[in-house]
Amino acid sequence: MTETTKGVFALVAACTIWGLSGLFYKLLVGVAAHEVLAHRTVWSLVFFGVILGLQGRLSLLGRAVANHASRRVITTAALLISVNWFLFIWSVHTGRATEASMGYYIFPLVAVLLGRLVLGERLSRMQWVAISLATIGVLSLTIGLHIVPWISIVLAGTFGLYGLIKKRLDLGPVVSVSAEVLMLCPLALGWLAYLHLGQGGAFGQDLGQSLLLITSGPLTAMPLILFSYGARRLSMSTVGIVQYINPTIQFLVAVLIFAEPFGVVHLIAFALIWSALSIYSGSAYTQDKARRRAVMVSEAEVVVSTKPSSEASAKP
Repeated sequence: MTETTKGVFALVAACTIWGLSGLFYKLLVGVAAHEVLAHRTVWSLVFFGVILGLQGRLSLLGRAVANHASRRVITTAALLISVNWFLFIWSVHTGRATEASMGYYIFPLVAVLLGRLVLGERLSRMQWVAISLATIGVLSLTIGLHIVPWISIVLAGTFGLYGLIKKRLDLGPVVSVSAEVLMLCPLALGWLAYLHLGQGGAFGQDLGQSLLLITSGPLTAMPLILFSYGARRLSMSTVGIVQYINPTIQFLVAVLIFAEPFGVVHLIAFALIWSALSIYSGSAYTQDKARRRAVMVSEAEVVVSTKPSSEASAKP
C-alpha cells in the first residue's frame, strides 16, 4: 500500500468518525451539553497525554504553553474550538443537526473569505462565484424559514477563525490541540466539581453513561490523529474534497436517522451550497494542479541549468 493510499484511508476514516459523531452525542442527550463538553475536554487531555507520552513528546507540550506569545494564541484558539464543540453537541441534543451540517459545509468557503479579508489572499473569479452562491443559500434559508441559521454561521465562523489563528502556531496538530485542551482543563474541572458538589453531575450515576463520557476523549483525539496522518501525505485539494464526507454524513444522519425536518426551503439552500462547493473544489483542484506543474517545471529547469556546469567540472 502506497503512502498516498494510506493517507486517503486515514483521511476518509477521520471524516467518517466526525460525520457519525452526532450518533454518539445523541446517546448523551440526557446529559447537559455543557457537562458533555467539560468531560470531552478532560478526557481528551488524558488521551492526548498518553499519546504524547508514548511518543516522547510531552516536553513539546510544556514548551508550547510556557511561551507567553504562543500561550495567548493557544488560549484564543481553545476558546474558539470550545464554542464550536459545545454548539455542535447542543445542536444534536436539540434536534438541529441539519443546521450544524450546513455550518461544516460552508466552513471551507468562510475560510477562503477570511483568507482574502485578513491575509490578503487573492481569489479567482470562480471562488467568488462559489462564495456568492453559498451566501445566497444562507439568505434563502433565512427568508424562507423566517429564521437566521445562526448555528451554521457560528460553527463555520468559529472554525474558520480557529484555523486562521492556528496559522500563527508553529506546532503539530496533536501538540497544538493538546495545548488547547490543557488550557481549558482547569475551567472544565472546576465546572464538573461545581456540578457534582451542587446539582449533581451525571458522571458516576450510570455506568454506561459514564463510559460514554470517557469515550468522548478518544472520539475527539483519534480522528484528529488520523486527519493529521492523512493530510501530510495528500495534496491540499484532495484534503479539501475528502473533508466534505464529514458534513455529508452529518446531514444524512440528521435527516434519515434523527428525522429532522427537511423541506423545499432546505433543499434550495443546500442545493446552492452544494453547487458552491462543487465550483470551489473544481477551482481549488485546478489551482493545485497548476501549482504542482509549475514546481515540476521549475525543478526541471534547475536540473537542466546545472547539468552543463557539472559535466564541465568533471572534464580533466
